[in-house]
Amino acid sequence: MNAQGSPNPFGSPSPRRGHVPARANPLRRPSDRFEWWFRHLLLVLLVVGLPVATYGAGTTAYEASMRTVRAQAAQRHEVTARTSTDVPREDEGAKQPVQVRWTDVDGVVRTGAALVEQGTSKGDAVRVWVDRDGHVTGPPRNTLDATTTGWFAGAMAALGTVLTTHLLWKGTRLLLDRRRCARWDAEWDRAEPLWSARFRR
Repeated sequence: MNAQGSPNPFGSPSPRRGHVPARANPLRRPSDRFEWWFRHLLLVLLVVGLPVATYGAGTTAYEASMRTVRAQAAQRHEVTARTSTDVPREDEGAKQPVQVRWTDVDGVVRTGAALVEQGTSKGDAVRVWVDRDGHVTGPPRNTLDATTTGWFAGAMAALGTVLTTHLLWKGTRLLLDRRRCARWDAEWDRAEPLWSARFRR
């Protein structure tokens, strides 16, 4: 019988080359198994939770902003007012506050402070936003503001989900490593006297 067809002289199957799955490793500790399951659990939570958190936070923020947009659009309107004084020009080029006067829908003359362009002369017409009580206010928010708020909230929720998952993983690894080191120290405290005794004979 040639060498290729001879049976294994030791009576056991020849070892097969290949990768041994980590889960089949007999040296795996309970902490290793827990780490494996926890890592996969976090991965599933990240894959599922990331889009859910992003969409939920973005949609909620967008809808809340749209309610504000609709409320402000119903409560504010533009009027044509006249400036009470001249607005001198300065180097900054920013708008300057000045007293303005306008007549509301009921015929009542109202006054208030509004920001106008530099170089505006007394009596020039300017457009200002006012509320239902006749107070000068800013322009209402628009749908672009609501959309931007929704995207920002969604991005922050996504970032928070990723950071939370990462911190959970790092914290768990730290606790497991500390526990492993403590067990190694305890085992070495038991084994070291027996090991050292061999050299004292």
